[in-house]
Amino acid sequence: MFRALLLTLALSGCGIAEQPKWARTVAAYEVPLPTAKDKAQFVQTLEQHAERSGFHVDVATQSELETMSEVSPITFSAAVWRGENDDEPIASAMDFYDRIGRVWLTFSLGQNPERSKDFRESLVPQLQFQWPETRELPIMPSGAIPVTQDLIRKDDHYIVNPSAAAKYADVEG
Repeated sequence: MFRALLLTLALSGCGIAEQPKWARTVAAYEVPLPTAKDKAQFVQTLEQHAERSGFHVDVATQSELETMSEVSPITFSAAVWRGENDDEPIASAMDFYDRIGRVWLTFSLGQNPERSKDFRESLVPQLQFQWPETRELPIMPSGAIPVTQDLIRKDDHYIVNPSAAAKYADVEG
């Protein structure tokens, strides 16, 4: 499952691919998870909220993380899914080489947007309580999140650096 997720992420850099409306990213947050204890608590919180919503969580094993790190360093990867056969991705959480220990949690619109929204609105305040340094990330018109170096940290969120904004202005999904 995580190899498929990694392949999807790698291919997403090859150009803009048409995606179904329900797969569009509608919200994203950076959650600071610098320690193994933080990551374990995060997974526990994800699992509790996912279970209440009828979803489940898959978390990359250490072996899978090592394999993914052969491409680019990563210390955490998890996904929230609808359906026994991972029928629909609801949320994805991972760090990356330029933000190790700072997990980006993204939420899709979902095939049932109200159910997905209820999950998100239940989970995010809990995360913000547990990790007060959680920051909202901007979502571009395409549904993409700007790359780390194009973001400026504000109080409780990030904005796109004005000098980089033009890169994202004309990109539609």
